[in-house]
Amino acid sequence: MKLIGAIILLASLSCSAGKRTTAQLMKTAFYSLDGKVLQERKDALAANDKTLSRAYKQLLKDADKAMDFGPVSVMEKLNNPPSGDKHDYMSLAPYHWPNPATANGLPYIRKDGQTNPEVKEYKDKEYLPKLAESVYTLGLAYFFSGDNSYASHAAKILRVWFLDTATRMNPNLNYGQAIKGVNEGRGAGMIDTRHLVKMIDGIGLLQTSKDWTAADQKGMKDWCTQFLKWMQTSPVGRDEMDAENNHGAWYDAQRLALALYIGDHDLANKIVANAANRLDKQMDEQGFFPREMQRTISLHYSCFVVEAFINIANMADKVGFDFWKQTTPRGHSLREAIDVLKPYLLQDKEWKGEQIKPFNFEEGDIILMEAGKHYQCNNCALAVQRIAGEKAPRLRLNLLYN
Repeated sequence: MKLIGAIILLASLSCSAGKRTTAQLMKTAFYSLDGKVLQERKDALAANDKTLSRAYKQLLKDADKAMDFGPVSVMEKLNNPPSGDKHDYMSLAPYHWPNPATANGLPYIRKDGQTNPEVKEYKDKEYLPKLAESVYTLGLAYFFSGDNSYASHAAKILRVWFLDTATRMNPNLNYGQAIKGVNEGRGAGMIDTRHLVKMIDGIGLLQTSKDWTAADQKGMKDWCTQFLKWMQTSPVGRDEMDAENNHGAWYDAQRLALALYIGDHDLANKIVANAANRLDKQMDEQGFFPREMQRTISLHYSCFVVEAFINIANMADKVGFDFWKQTTPRGHSLREAIDVLKPYLLQDKEWKGEQIKPFNFEEGDIILMEAGKHYQCNNCALAVQRIAGEKAPRLRLNLLYN
């Protein structure tokens, strides 16, 4: 379905909404998304709420673009990983460059915040985030529109990357973010797979589609089970468990999404508790994250780590843990982390940390929207609209938040 049909589809929602009722919503599986809000927004569209029509049309436009993506696979990279098996994912550390002091450029040296264009030669790192975002977008478009072609394409690209024996990615990240001349891969490479959090919600949105079969669901759960085991038992995965910066928070966000998807709620509870302990240790007495403040793009990374904890908080709700109101033994909380950033994201105060690149204030949208939802920040949603300018009515956030 192309965007030209958006108006017709929008009008038909009032007729089809009753067919996707609470019973169908229960068949889906949302983890970082709020299923109740999604259904309320869907019902509002069915009632011809004009304030949402432009966001809905933009979602369909994004989904139509995602229909042109893939299928892609790990088999497309030009170079073999050290294992010799192209089914193994591989990427290069983005902030490491050839050493000008050596003839062969080895070992690579770090230039924080400056991306080496060589990383683009390893397509796995380019493809996986695009695939995850595409599945998420297609899943949302299917949920709101009922158009099964979106779900069908999402299922197809998932099968090629994760399930088909000829093209599937092995469930490990042994060769993620390698540093040439230093290592073949490292725990920090797990930041590449943070997009799985969104992708798993995208899969949850496909549950009512005839094109996402029981065999697909079982195969995907098997892959996620194996990957989660690798995360928690391999030397590379365990190394990331010990990360004391945003990497550790995103590691827990990924683990939590995977644990919820495969139905391991005992593990999910342990991960939430570990994430609360991580928040306690990573924050300083002023509510900042020192490891992120050391970075050359410190406002970006300060938002990045808080976004990970926001994802954890949304998923923790699914196991009955109110991470939003949790106070740690040292007196820290997610609310404190958000309150510290708010003045800078609202542009009421100027950021004093290092930021060698201009900060894109849209990076703070999620933080501000969650502040409005959970912490009574009455001007936060208005600030998101102000920052977006003429794009405001088209923001996808309009469909995800009340």
